[in-house]
Amino acid sequence: MQATPFCLKVGDLLSYSMSDSNTTDFSSPSTFILLGIPGLEAAHVWISIPFFIMYTVTLLGNFTILFIVKTEPRLHEPMYYFLCMLAVTDLVLSASTVPKMLSIFWFNSREIDFSLCLTQLYFIHCCITMESGIVVAMALDRYVAICDPLRHSTTLSNCFVAKIGLAVVLRGSILAVPYPFLARRWPYCRTNIISHTYCEHIAVVKLACADIRISSYYGLSVAFLVIGLDVSFITVSYIQILRAIFSLPTKDARLKTFGTCGSHLCVILAFYIPALFSFLTHRFGHNVPPHFHILMANMYILLPSMLNPIIYGVRTKQIRDRLIWHVTHIE
Repeated sequence: MQATPFCLKVGDLLSYSMSDSNTTDFSSPSTFILLGIPGLEAAHVWISIPFFIMYTVTLLGNFTILFIVKTEPRLHEPMYYFLCMLAVTDLVLSASTVPKMLSIFWFNSREIDFSLCLTQLYFIHCCITMESGIVVAMALDRYVAICDPLRHSTTLSNCFVAKIGLAVVLRGSILAVPYPFLARRWPYCRTNIISHTYCEHIAVVKLACADIRISSYYGLSVAFLVIGLDVSFITVSYIQILRAIFSLPTKDARLKTFGTCGSHLCVILAFYIPALFSFLTHRFGHNVPPHFHILMANMYILLPSMLNPIIYGVRTKQIRDRLIWHVTHIE
């Protein structure tokens, strides 16, 4: 059934929610209303332009990576398998959030079904946790390739890579389950208006008229546990990698070996820096304007997914050469 067009202004929405919040029961809301970026409503169309460009680059870049790895047998190696996992995760993450953002900016389509909102919330946290795990798996691949190159093919066999991929998917899927489960059990008796462009966890549960400390503490615990463990593993891996690199006899050998880690280091920075910045501004930046919080949260979703295929496409010779070959042989 087609949703009823929603064309009220933000001021109307706010006045509606304030006037009805004491009399309307949202304990089981059928829909939520996403405001987009409050305070920047007049600029929504302009903001949508870079968002649309970033989403287009994300789709083209990640599908190109998948196509090149699939069609080039020489790229059927652990590093490129992990890269394909990263590409699929980025595609799912962006597809679950960006189309709704653009529909808000372009068509003022602010309504989202309650179940769809919780589904979006689940996929966001699932994909982010999976992406962090894939970055760790890539660090493991670089560690074995540099510190124990003779055993790389036997250690990181196809079977072992598949087990790592399965573990990453299971970890992300299981850890993300409590987010929508807890959000669904809270009663919503205040308002159904979310001041965001997507169903961000805290933005949703803050609407509940109940003690939401369980949701808040769980979100903090998972963030510290996942990021803490993953960053610690990556740090230990690169300490060992740097030791192995500095033990090489010549400067050229050291630079060449370190260059094989360049793409992965860029992906690490592109993923964790926006995540850390968004997390810190959301939790501790109480004096930061709300629209800045939301813009940073959007960059956290959009930026890594767009940059990952660009980084590997530009810095990895095998992918770059294969892409050039495909382009030059188009008839």
